[in-house]
Amino acid sequence: MTRFSPRTAPLRRAGGLAATALLLAAGPLTVAAAAPARAADPVFTLGGPAETALHPYAEGGGAPKRSTAGITVTNPADEGYEGEFTLTFDLTGVAGVADVAFDPGPGVECETKGTRSAVCTGDTLAPGLSTVTGLLLGAAKGSEQGAAGTIRVTGEARSATSTPLAAPFTPFTTRVTIGGPDLVMRKLPFDHEPTPGQKQQAPITFANRGSRDADGVVLTLRYSRGLDIPQRYSNCAYTTDETWTTARCSVEGAFEAGATYTLAAPLTLEATTRAYRDLFVYGIQEAGAVPRAASAARSERGSGAVLRAVPLTKALAARGVDLEPGDNEQEAEFRTANTADFMAYGDEASGAAGATVTARLGFHNDGPAWIGRIRSGGSVAAVDFTVPQGATVTSAPKGCRGVTAEGAYREDRKTPAPRYLCPAPTAVRDGGGLDLSFGLRIDKALIGAAGRVTVRGPGLQEAGLPFDPKPGNNTARVVLNGQSGGGPSPSPAPPAEGGPGAGSGRTPSAAPGTSGTGAPGTTGRGGSLASTGSPAAMTASVTAIAALTTGLALFAAARRGRKA
Repeated sequence: MTRFSPRTAPLRRAGGLAATALLLAAGPLTVAAAAPARAADPVFTLGGPAETALHPYAEGGGAPKRSTAGITVTNPADEGYEGEFTLTFDLTGVAGVADVAFDPGPGVECETKGTRSAVCTGDTLAPGLSTVTGLLLGAAKGSEQGAAGTIRVTGEARSATSTPLAAPFTPFTTRVTIGGPDLVMRKLPFDHEPTPGQKQQAPITFANRGSRDADGVVLTLRYSRGLDIPQRYSNCAYTTDETWTTARCSVEGAFEAGATYTLAAPLTLEATTRAYRDLFVYGIQEAGAVPRAASAARSERGSGAVLRAVPLTKALAARGVDLEPGDNEQEAEFRTANTADFMAYGDEASGAAGATVTARLGFHNDGPAWIGRIRSGGSVAAVDFTVPQGATVTSAPKGCRGVTAEGAYREDRKTPAPRYLCPAPTAVRDGGGLDLSFGLRIDKALIGAAGRVTVRGPGLQEAGLPFDPKPGNNTARVVLNGQSGGGPSPSPAPPAEGGPGAGSGRTPSAAPGTSGTGAPGTTGRGGSLASTGSPAAMTASVTAIAALTTGLALFAAARRGRKA
């Protein structure tokens, strides 16, 4: 019997006490194994790779080359689960095919029982996907090329009261095969600091360093918005979203073990006029090993020639076998000398004390570059909004964070703040931007009360935008009860493209740094706000109240005179 202690990737934990409390509140659970799961019982899903290829056994000694297959558990609950669980591994299917060892995560212990089975135990399952243990797989002595078998994983769990849960795990089976192709993508020597419009050749080259031929391959090309590959091949399916274009090209043929291949004609990779910080990812896999993408139904076939791969070197005896999926893909990062003009916009409205209006504000990317932090995933900018004096925020967009008037962290997240910081998305397209809507209650009807709208770096310590050559239009105003009275004027231009968010924006209608007026209900700097009152209406109301008060006083005096 061999015991394995945890030493690798962390098993995520979250507040499981709440989930345990819910289980206890559900009452006694059925002990009978055949009973169906109750609605209150969590149902965990076991998972991992459908198939793992192993290096053939090295005759003549030497350390065996192992492959790793991660066994995962998905907890569908919003809270973590705390209670004993046991995973049982049936290894009889790989007897004589593979040797199995374990690499458990923290809080999990695994032990083998001979060569036929193993058990892993733990006491916490975080919400979502967690890796419970890694299977360290090596070809068994005497195993032959093409030999295969399966490992079956089942599980059971007990609640905090040690009561067995009814059928809490869905079982999982993974297939293990000896030998296979190992497609390795060669890294290309690009110029990583191109200029807009620059074109570079991309002679995609890959090798099969595995122990058997690959029956057809799929070349995947993925490039961000600032890049383009003008060729559109008829054996490639193309999908495009706000940030990426992805081409999946099916190339037929037998790609022999030990041989190297290149494209019959190199691709052309272009840095477009909107390029700034971009990525090009290129990978190769055996046909049938690439899962069908969810967006495949929206893909379009190219209308050009057929993309083909031709041998660059002939097949040699397979040596230095490296059956590792990590070398199937390469990526290139480009830093193009370019700029993007982020233009802030605000709004204007009028209303009596107590009225609530809607302020539409944000920024628009006037290009030419798109801006994205696609590697880090962080925001590219933020909108910093200081609330006009005499007004209170009644509703703020999701994701906006209230800060103090000085911009410091604010513990209180429930009461309205004097200032808000709203992060932009990870990527903002050329012609896009960020549109925000705030509800404002006018507590005091001050003439010309103005709030400040600034598009800036994503953090309070990042004031500038290094890519923006025109900082003068990064600021706008939200004005309440201005001298214009919020009257109508020509509406601002419509959004350049798309809807709200990263792919949308507003074309400002007033000069940078000014605050104009606009048609009621429109969006864009200078557009007017939806309002429940105006100075004229407020004056009429005050006059009517004064007249009524005077009339009542005269009537009361007359009655007193008659009684006298």
